[in-house]
Amino acid sequence: MSLLAEDTDIANLGLRWKPGFSTLGPAFFTALQPTPLPDPYWVCRSEAVARELGLPADWPSDSTLRALTGSMPVAGTQPFATVYSGHQFGVWAGQLGDGRAIMIGETEAGLEVQLKGAGRTPYSRGGDGRAVLRSSIREFLCSEAMHGLGIPTTRALCVTGSDARVLREELESAAVVTRVAPSFIRFGHFEHFAANQREDELRALADYVIDRYYPACRTTERFNGNAYAAFLEAVSERTAALLAQWQAVGFCHGVMNTDNMSILGLTIDYGPFQFLDGFDPRHICNHSDTSGRYAFNQQPNVAYWNLFCLAQALLPLIGDQEVAVAALESYKTVFPTEFEARMRAKLGLTDSAEGDRALIEGVLKLLAAGKVDYTIFWRRLSHFMADGKVEPVRDLFLDREGFDAWLLLFSERHAKGQRSQAADLMLKSNPKFVLRNHLGQQAIEASQQKDNSGVAVLLALLEAPFEEHPGADAYAGFPPDWASTIEISCSS
Repeated sequence: MSLLAEDTDIANLGLRWKPGFSTLGPAFFTALQPTPLPDPYWVCRSEAVARELGLPADWPSDSTLRALTGSMPVAGTQPFATVYSGHQFGVWAGQLGDGRAIMIGETEAGLEVQLKGAGRTPYSRGGDGRAVLRSSIREFLCSEAMHGLGIPTTRALCVTGSDARVLREELESAAVVTRVAPSFIRFGHFEHFAANQREDELRALADYVIDRYYPACRTTERFNGNAYAAFLEAVSERTAALLAQWQAVGFCHGVMNTDNMSILGLTIDYGPFQFLDGFDPRHICNHSDTSGRYAFNQQPNVAYWNLFCLAQALLPLIGDQEVAVAALESYKTVFPTEFEARMRAKLGLTDSAEGDRALIEGVLKLLAAGKVDYTIFWRRLSHFMADGKVEPVRDLFLDREGFDAWLLLFSERHAKGQRSQAADLMLKSNPKFVLRNHLGQQAIEASQQKDNSGVAVLLALLEAPFEEHPGADAYAGFPPDWASTIEISCSS
């Protein structure tokens, strides 16, 4: 008998559920059911995430489809939406919350399952609580792309669609993306209770997160045993490591508001994101970001600013402003250390040496000066290390003399090492495939015509982005001219 057997009123996904965030009490969330969408259909699914959740092999049933589109309750769960606040584009925005995300619950394995686009909640602030097919596919693909790159991220189990219409800049079809993470708690959850001077709830939230996800903070001797300061430091270090990975791979988040910052150091809330095409440190991927606050080269500083907001929220628990500031200090050392380590791996270097920083900065300046395609450069450099053919790399640069001078320094750095080992490291550190905007756009346009094959092809490539995937070179080529005209905004 199938594990998905159910009566006509409730779906059994074959998972065991347990209390999690909801044990904090009603001050933190509102219990509610998703709003059904008519005639749902499958758009895309990640079998890797299904295995991570422990779903049975026959999980893609009709009842599961309906449950993950919000049209059927899930056995053993009591869905809810959480309340939080935050700073948006550097300005205090007050109360926010899950305006279109509804938590189904937490599995026994400790993974939260959330439906994004499942209807209005008390925190929708006049919105419709829906997501569109376009943005849902983008989030699904990028979640799994980041995981394939080894970057901490929320995951995506599936996208389910409906022909129901949703008004954004124009009428679009509705969809729901099922998201999965150990926790969806954000900096903004702490800001909410601190701003409202609700110290009991603030403490309960901090204790919950520390005990669940940062238990070492309870026994550390750091900050004279102040667990809340140790917690802030640990979050700062995770965030620093995450930002180093973003910068190394050329990922722009686009909307780094404090309510979009994960307390676990995960990439969360994929909206107007972009992987760089031509390398431009000042690139702004969010059409709504008219001031350039979230430009690519601003991301590390913005992350620190957001952590400072978290420190302010935790100050009633930490008890000493100087201690709170000290807890943030490690960000300033962890980020550059992690970034240089990532860049050394991209350069095939297994140890550090004097001059490595100049080598890194030198190539980034060359890339920026020529707007050289970031992903293609690093992949071709990896192949150069493997086969010695320099022309494919050299041809990327108008400033041939500048590149030749840098390549000489690069070659001298590798003079005493084993070229094959360096090449292997580089090919494992420099992806062939990233989710470029034009690739996502092509898959979305096909999916809007009910052809989801392009999404499936991209998913297979992005799940293993360091592999060669013979026959798929077109997905690793230069973007077409029209790619630069794609505009992505907060509605994306």
